[in-house]
Amino acid sequence: MIRHDEAMDDDARCPCLSGETYGACCGPLHRRERDAATAEALMRSRYSAFTVGDAAYLSATWHPRTRPASLELDADLQWRRLDVVATSAGGPFDDAGMVEFVAHHRDVTTGERGRLHEVSRFVREAGRWLYLDGDVRPDDAVSPA
Repeated sequence: MIRHDEAMDDDARCPCLSGETYGACCGPLHRRERDAATAEALMRSRYSAFTVGDAAYLSATWHPRTRPASLELDADLQWRRLDVVATSAGGPFDDAGMVEFVAHHRDVTTGERGRLHEVSRFVREAGRWLYLDGDVRPDDAVSPA
């Protein structure tokens, strides 16, 4: 997996595991060449931003009402896999949406593995999807499909 100080190759598999290359998926979003069309696309691009260490993108796509004053990424966490569990609304014609996901990580210093299970809420303002907030769920609380 890519480290925070390395550039992501556009021909590499996208870290969000969409099946696309980084250059066809999250790369153009990170470079601000286009905006995410759906809440799920934004969530995937935010996950990929964690994998490549792009805190500026994470801040830019976080709703100003809930965005922290500063954001520092943990360089010891290596994000390994993203599983989208469920989505609700968040399509091209919606103004709000929800994405439930599980993101798997490993601590590069200890080798310890972990996961983040979150139900994230998104809003679309001025045609642009933004991350509003999320509820972290216990590891055993996966919603039925």
